[in-house]
Amino acid sequence: MLYKSAYLIIIVALISCSSDTKKIHHSKLQTKISVKDSIIEDCNYTLKEATAGSKAPDTILQQLQLIDLKYYSTDGKIHKGQILANRKFADKIRIMFGVLFQNKFPIAHAIPIVKYNWDDNLSMEANNTYSFCYRDISYSKHALGMAIDINPFFNPVRWKIGYKNRAIAPTGAHYDISRPGTFYGLHPVVVEFKKLGLHWGHDFKHKYDDHHFEI
Repeated sequence: MLYKSAYLIIIVALISCSSDTKKIHHSKLQTKISVKDSIIEDCNYTLKEATAGSKAPDTILQQLQLIDLKYYSTDGKIHKGQILANRKFADKIRIMFGVLFQNKFPIAHAIPIVKYNWDDNLSMEANNTYSFCYRDISYSKHALGMAIDINPFFNPVRWKIGYKNRAIAPTGAHYDISRPGTFYGLHPVVVEFKKLGLHWGHDFKHKYDDHHFEI
């Protein structure tokens, strides 16, 4: 009888353990699903859709890559967006967004500029973060997807001495370093970006282009 009792206890324990294991597995599965569902998708273009309507020649379009990225947005939640950039710049952008994510630096949006009908001004006014936008190659690395603008409405173009009569861009923007999502000289994100070999637009000769980083 003693052996039978012990045998029954072992069986009950194994059943209980199996049930608990299933509960733990189910709990982990639910957590994974919840995390995935909590990410807000800002866009989900294909490469063809993201380049549609661009006036860039095929030689440039063939250099582009669409990068899926996650970031904290201004609502404090995790979002998924996309950056259309040159393949040579893609790895740097992934590292940059890793730095932004670790620092919980809020990105308002990260959507290919095709959404704004290739209008740079509309994209900037929407505080949109983007890389590729075809224009005059002689003065802009955006035309090759080798530069990125981050939160341009929070980090507007401000002109230096001798150019003060020029308007801040985008229209209606103002610079306030106390606002999350705004860059300043010793900001930890800026420090890390410079370690990556990126050139910050704040250091341009005639203007403070604080939203702009390029290689």
